[in-house]
Amino acid sequence: MALTKSQIFDPAFLDSLRHLRIVARRVPAGGRFAEQRSVDSGGGIDFKDFRPYSPGDDFRSIDWNIYQRLGKVFLRLYEELEDLPLYLMPDVSRSLFLEDPPRIISCLRTTLALASISLNHHDTVGVFSFSDEGTTAWRPQSGANKIMLLADRLASLKPGGVTNFGKAMRHLQRLNLRRGLVVIVSDFFDPQGAPAVVEALKTLRHRLLLVQLVKASDREPELAGDVRLVDCETGLAEDVSVTQRVRDRYVQSYDRFQASLTNFVRERGAGMLQIDVEQPITAQLVNLFQSGSYAVR
Repeated sequence: MALTKSQIFDPAFLDSLRHLRIVARRVPAGGRFAEQRSVDSGGGIDFKDFRPYSPGDDFRSIDWNIYQRLGKVFLRLYEELEDLPLYLMPDVSRSLFLEDPPRIISCLRTTLALASISLNHHDTVGVFSFSDEGTTAWRPQSGANKIMLLADRLASLKPGGVTNFGKAMRHLQRLNLRRGLVVIVSDFFDPQGAPAVVEALKTLRHRLLLVQLVKASDREPELAGDVRLVDCETGLAEDVSVTQRVRDRYVQSYDRFQASLTNFVRERGAGMLQIDVEQPITAQLVNLFQSGSYAVR
């Protein structure tokens, strides 16, 4: 499905980014923890303390592991601090361009929203789109004047092939990027299953935040009776009689998939944020930054 820039980044969405940047802005020097910093342990960076998130704090200093467990947003504070580049990885697999509306719109809007916060403060941002392969869509650079240039670049991305997290993560590793925060925006549906996704993510040496694109029908699809299910990426078809037993087994399988991602996040000390693709993107992010908590509707 071919999409135009006006469909992906309509005027109302672009205008909403201004409000998001205000809410998530960093305060001037001398105020609260405001500067762009790394929160990695080791390498001369000594952990000091946690404190609750306040509007205006740097979102890349959020401890997403605590958020995942408690539903509240805290920052990690360190004695020694260093710049932390932001590397965004939007999933452009073929399947994200299907549905009505296609999930790719939420994917690219989330990518641009997070990038705009950092670019607005002259932080380094790189974008590496992926599907069956990884691609450098936007080389790491900074500058508030580049937000609309990045919007143009994101809007020009074409549908890729079958999702392959293994190949995508190997591409990112080969780039030998300076250590930073990798944010992967995806539904995390890989034909090879959740174990393959987790194994691929384990290879990354960066801090990691998973932004999962979800909708209610992912877990509870509205299907009944005799149907033919067609894999939207591979084209493989399967005739299925959707009984209550089949529905129950599907829910169990989906819950195992979700548990695999969640367990990895907790063990890795990474972060996970869910974005409801059926709700406005910026409103969800604004709620996170304003209230210090977030819940998927």
